Amino acid sequence: MDRTTDDEVLDAVGPRLRALRRDRGITLADLAATTGVSESTLSRLESGQRRATLELLLPLARTYDVPLDELVGAPRTGDPRIHLKPIRRYGMTFVPLSRRPGGIHAFKMIIPARPEPLEPTPQTHEGFEWLYVLNGRLRLVLGERDLTLPPGEAAEFDTSMPHWLGSADGGAVELLILFGLQGMRAHVRPRPHRSSHDETQR
Repeated sequence: MDRTTDDEVLDAVGPRLRALRRDRGITLADLAATTGVSESTLSRLESGQRRATLELLLPLARTYDVPLDELVGAPRTGDPRIHLKPIRRYGMTFVPLSRRPGGIHAFKMIIPARPEPLEPTPQTHEGFEWLYVLNGRLRLVLGERDLTLPPGEAAEFDTSMPHWLGSADGGAVELLILFGLQGMRAHVRPRPHRSSHDETQR
């Protein structure tokens, strides 16, 4: 029974790695360059043609900045928590941490690593935001100010001021973010089709 369970867990690693890479917006070529693992090996690992080993999983865990057990996805037992579905917008991932019809909403926001940092495209909307950097270096463009926030730093601002969040150095960034109903609509709710100018990267 234990052996069967281990095999099932290992068989699920490939699809989990592929989903994680796509959620982070990383290509196989970028991942190979970052981890030092060949693109063909990564492809076979994701497709299940190559079994996961500690040697392969360690650089992936470092790149994605997640614990090994999250990559392996060992079954949870006795966990009463509800794991809400991540939302992808503007190439970023928003993991909801609260579920209420109104008031303040909490999200974990993940900005994926990129070979080159994006150019800022500030936007405005109604509301107020508070954020706290968990990992990585966040670039916050707020009006005419261009700030870099390392882990442990927080910021709050009126979102009627032009603002933009991105990576300061091209690496992945994780942060906690709180905003009211108008801010949630601007960031994570699907909207009617608009012009390409309106749908540019946040």
